[in-house]
Amino acid sequence: MRLNSKQIVQYTGGKFIVEPIDASEIMTGITWDSRNVKQGDLYVALPGERVDGHQFVEDAMRAGARGVMVTEAPKGTACNYAAELGVPVIEVPNTFHAIEDLARAWRDFIGGKVVAITGSTGKTTTKNLVRDVCASRFATVATVANQNNELGVPNTILAADPDTKVVIVEMGMRGLGQISHLCSIARPDWGVVTNVGDCHMELLGSRENIARAKGELFDELPPGSGKAFANYADECSEAMVAASRLAERGVEVVRYGQGAEEAQGARVWPEDVVIDSEGRARFTLCERGFAKDAPREATLFDMEADTRKAACHLSIRGEHNVANACAAAGVGIALGIPIEDVAAALSKSTSEAGRLETLVARDGFTVINDSYNANPDSMRAALKMLSSMNVAGSRIAVLGDMGELGDVEVSCHEGIGEFAAALYDEGMLDGLVCIGELSRHMHDAAAEGGMPPESLRHVSGIAEVLEMLEGRLAAGDVVLVKASHFMNLDRLVKGLVS
Repeated sequence: MRLNSKQIVQYTGGKFIVEPIDASEIMTGITWDSRNVKQGDLYVALPGERVDGHQFVEDAMRAGARGVMVTEAPKGTACNYAAELGVPVIEVPNTFHAIEDLARAWRDFIGGKVVAITGSTGKTTTKNLVRDVCASRFATVATVANQNNELGVPNTILAADPDTKVVIVEMGMRGLGQISHLCSIARPDWGVVTNVGDCHMELLGSRENIARAKGELFDELPPGSGKAFANYADECSEAMVAASRLAERGVEVVRYGQGAEEAQGARVWPEDVVIDSEGRARFTLCERGFAKDAPREATLFDMEADTRKAACHLSIRGEHNVANACAAAGVGIALGIPIEDVAAALSKSTSEAGRLETLVARDGFTVINDSYNANPDSMRAALKMLSSMNVAGSRIAVLGDMGELGDVEVSCHEGIGEFAAALYDEGMLDGLVCIGELSRHMHDAAAEGGMPPESLRHVSGIAEVLEMLEGRLAAGDVVLVKASHFMNLDRLVKGLVS
């Protein structure tokens, strides 16, 4: 962001409580956390249930904020201090809405491609993969962590400069209309939908409604120039493509993932997928159907099929990430990055905290920290990853409750228990610890599936898990920790590795 105070007033419909000394002074960033203010930022005071940002206006100015946005005049000496510094204080009706208005206005200054990503699972990992592929060639800005809501999306747009070539925006969803609203801020040129799963069932009631909500991203792509990246292996993919009338609107469909070589139009797919002893995928990345003038140097080139290929070995774990890598490859190749450079960038991309993150405990055993979030699809994918690892000791899964599943929450937890029992029966899982109220159903289903009591436990809290595992894990053992975010199993991970 590079806006002066007059522009900010214009774009937000605000007014000056304290006039600036220099109305042309540029503000180069935005924050609503006074602890994170950088020199030149616009500080936005957001009201909250526990903390009101208006209390920290003076702190923000002392930290270097060059502008302040409020919904009411700050109390105490803040306005006098602002006048002494020449820092403008701008009053707006609603600071949340003002942030969105600023991002909508700033979007007009961005000349690069804006790529939006959503999906039931894998959107943050896919965002990171797309970011790393694009950043290997272009000036790139991407959503930080999973800041994918009404604050995070505008923040990502405002973090871009006019010369940023690619802006990657992750979009979360809580209900119908949410993605459309976020698209009204980011106005994406291209959109990626990773998949449609059972998460948000409590909010939307059916997978059809979840697909409708995710498909809003395709609905909002610009006619004639948009690109929709659709996971060919996802059973809802073609329905979303049809519902969004992409062909009628002149939006190109880029199908990716397993089986995409059979689809019409541009596509990216994997061949010869092998999972190594650490649970990481090695495969041949293939693409066909992109612009004929795309760079081809040093690629393997099949003249008959017009297919380009490159070897790819992911650093992140899990076979499910092959599809996410194909999505990222599709975006990169569509931008003109040679396939071998795309494959190299994918191979270097690493996991972030809480998402199949590998940690080594003091006693030498390995913890796979996937505690950030969970739904039935990602839970099965994580268990499958664990079972694929070549482990000298035991494979232990500590699984907690999954949220937002509505009327199917019991059957979903039972399904994970049955899946775990099948892995145990195949010798691919040695122990299962279920933590939480809903996970009682997971435990009972695993027991009915044949897991013996000595390999299966249900516990109510983190302390009980730590006490149970104390002294029982050794070098060579691998422990997977996964649950929905509200279970706070990151605390369990810290207890295990410390």
